[in-house]
Amino acid sequence: MFDFSHSACYTYGMISEEKLKILTESAKYDVSCSSSGSGRKNAGGIGNGLPDGCCHSFTPDGRCVSLLKILLSNDCVFDCRYCMSRRSCDVPRATASPEEICELTVDFYKRNYIEGLFLSSAVHISPDHTMEQLVRTVRLLRTKYRFFGYVHVKGIPKADPLLVTEAAKYADRMSYNMELPSEASLKLLAPQKSKESLLLPMKQLQKERAVFRAEKRKGSFLPAGQTTQMIVGASPERDGQILRLTESLYRVTGLKRVYYSSYTPVVNDSLLPAVQSPAMREHRLYQADWLLRFYGFDIEELVPEDENLPLDIDPKCAWALRNLHLFPIEVNRAPLEMLLRVPGIGGRSAQKILSARRYTALTFDHLKKMRVVLKRARHFITANGKFSGEKNELAVRGLLTSGETEEPARQLSFFDNPAALSALTGEL
Repeated sequence: MFDFSHSACYTYGMISEEKLKILTESAKYDVSCSSSGSGRKNAGGIGNGLPDGCCHSFTPDGRCVSLLKILLSNDCVFDCRYCMSRRSCDVPRATASPEEICELTVDFYKRNYIEGLFLSSAVHISPDHTMEQLVRTVRLLRTKYRFFGYVHVKGIPKADPLLVTEAAKYADRMSYNMELPSEASLKLLAPQKSKESLLLPMKQLQKERAVFRAEKRKGSFLPAGQTTQMIVGASPERDGQILRLTESLYRVTGLKRVYYSSYTPVVNDSLLPAVQSPAMREHRLYQADWLLRFYGFDIEELVPEDENLPLDIDPKCAWALRNLHLFPIEVNRAPLEMLLRVPGIGGRSAQKILSARRYTALTFDHLKKMRVVLKRARHFITANGKFSGEKNELAVRGLLTSGETEEPARQLSFFDNPAALSALTGEL
């Protein structure tokens, strides 16, 4: 995230450069940290958690670097096989004090390096001890240091529920990472964790947040909600199983977002794959996730439980090709739910179509000006009665897959062409 190689920099606030390097390097594998703002009020301190106050930067692989992303400790008593901080892994260890984290956050904020904090930790000494230190850190940050910027706290499995509640009073967002999609994989690769130890605090926070809002209490309680992360490719679960768990988590715990992280072999272990999981698989899961949340698709329409999403074509195009009997649709008459199922028509362009067709009969020229991706959409629509696509399924699939090859999806980059931005937002 930051360059700590400059020889003139030995300390940041109270923390040493060596400790800072260890703790930020160890935090980089957690991707569930992008901020959407929280609306937390500033009570006479510094920083704000409003959406326009959380200025985001993204690395080419999509990791958010606008937040200071750091562990309180990487000295773990757990032995999760995929983790760089696991007990049996021979790496440099470091543990920061709550005061060191607070000083660093305020120092970096004043230097305009960051707009907020993502604070996680390995399980140091015990779950309760670690959670106590996280709570102490965020409480000090809010009360003593008067920092009211965005703060995301990573919850510790098996910690006392009272500590979980206390953390939520000061944090804007919390996350309990599922990591692996099944109980069997957790038992094999993360034996100290269980599905129950991750789901129970998530359900607890959801329930307490609902009560807090219903009773309109003063203050705030987790205003930006919860997220989670799943590692893709470390265990044998298929995309269908992963997405069914995702759908269940959204429904049962009210998550704001599920993040997917392609497995990267950072430690040698006989139970883990020796090669990195394809980044495109992660990308397809994000696209399918978006279709489930915002486009009205059901999980059964996208992928069977025991199968993976196709890598050569996005899930919306794959669905459309399986259902060519429903197409083409006339853009001047089709309802919103069908417009959203057309490859190349996203949420915003669908709304533009609905608005504009009240006043004129739309043509392909109109659609082009609305930023509809006609190289995909033209095979599935007519505009004012005209059709300009291919009718043969093999020909359509060939054109769609060749388009993906020519312009490969770069999942979370804001700095390239509009097609890449569509990949970022999930619009297909």
